[in-house]
Amino acid sequence: MSFPSILFLALGLGMDATAVAALRGMEVPRVLPRQVLTVALFFGGFQALMPLIGWVVGSQVGAWVEAWDHWVAFVLLGGIGGKMLWEAAHSDPETKPEPGDPFGLKLMTLLAIATSVDALAAGITLPMLGAPLALSVITIGVTTAVLSALGLYAGRRFGALLGKRLDIAGGLALIALGTKILVEHLTA
Repeated sequence: MSFPSILFLALGLGMDATAVAALRGMEVPRVLPRQVLTVALFFGGFQALMPLIGWVVGSQVGAWVEAWDHWVAFVLLGGIGGKMLWEAAHSDPETKPEPGDPFGLKLMTLLAIATSVDALAAGITLPMLGAPLALSVITIGVTTAVLSALGLYAGRRFGALLGKRLDIAGGLALIALGTKILVEHLTA
């Protein structure tokens, strides 16, 4: 798996966290440096940790599914992308923000876990695709941290305009990557 493909995967995976960070930004009168750091560390950290866990799982079962790895990647990435598109189409734009600190430890942990589950599934496919572990984990984590920080500012600045669009872009990116992997393997 090439670096551009890993970066494309990272961009797709980071969209959920970016959308959630944008929602956090909508809840504050101004964005503080500690909030940017909190968002970047939680979302980027969990997005890096989950594919690492997925990698361990994928490396254990990888030999059994090597003949089917392109189909596994296609189904997992396509499923994740489809789920993101479905959620973007079916989310309620009138949902009220949760009361309390929008950057509290418990809330940020729950949000970081929720937005990184797809990275766990994607991590399972990484060893099957021959993706370098360190490069993949660092790229996914750093990309998500940067996108989340930008999302926080964008949420504060542009409000509700971005949320669904980020999920749609991320979903389409993951579906495109899964399709690319499938086509490359089938035509090789």
